[in-house]
Amino acid sequence: MSYYIRPYAHRRNMMRRMAAQNNAFTLRVDVREEDENFIITTAVPGLSADDLNIQILDNVVRIEGEYKTSDGEHLLRELPEGKFIRTLRLPSEVDADKVEAKIKNGVLTLSLPKVESARPKQIKILAK
Repeated sequence: MSYYIRPYAHRRNMMRRMAAQNNAFTLRVDVREEDENFIITTAVPGLSADDLNIQILDNVVRIEGEYKTSDGEHLLRELPEGKFIRTLRLPSEVDADKVEAKIKNGVLTLSLPKVESARPKQIKILAK
């Protein structure tokens, strides 16, 4: 009797899990760093402020929400649907109490001020 060992069987299971996760909509974002804050911009067409949940802890920002699923048959379905979660780790901590979130025309903009210790300091040079 011969036994055949499947090499890399764990990879197949991992790939199946990743494929199942990829069925969820991935929120695409733009992140800019300015002197005093980070700006995150993302398109969330059809969603209102009540449809989104934003959480901040230290330098990690989590945006989650859900697009409503449409019923019926479609010849082509490309619009996002279902839940999405996007977690971003920023290079430095932000002041969670001063974060501003605005949504206008389907575009979500987050302004995340850096904590005072993470902001660049201007040093004056004294000449003698």
